[in-house]
Amino acid sequence: MNTIKPYLGKEEKRLLKIKNKLSRKRVQFRRQEWFRYKKFGEEWRKPRGKHSKLREHLARRPPVVDAGYRGPVLVRGMHPSGFREVLVHNVKEIAAVDPKTQACRIASTVGRKKRIDLEAEADRLGIRVLNRTVS
Repeated sequence: MNTIKPYLGKEEKRLLKIKNKLSRKRVQFRRQEWFRYKKFGEEWRKPRGKHSKLREHLARRPPVVDAGYRGPVLVRGMHPSGFREVLVHNVKEIAAVDPKTQACRIASTVGRKKRIDLEAEADRLGIRVLNRTVS
């Protein structure tokens, strides 16, 4: 299958390269004491304790989520390929996707039969599917 590319301006292409480069270098933010309790998991939660060393940004502590880690405004929220993601549940929603700037991501709740129909419709309309089935 042919990979579909987005239509981007010069500035968007430049900023997307910067965004992807920053994303590769960005540290992994983990919840305070994620290693201590199994129930915590690794997903980020803002530290809120009165005596929290992480909240106070003390030395020898992991990095805290901050505005300085964000990417360029123009390409923020964009998929690394350059498309804007649209979550799709049915064929009616896939018809509303703009193939020049948007790519669809089929919802996880969609079953196998409907997923095959959605992928066929996307191919017919020339829309890129970000989470295509392997088989």
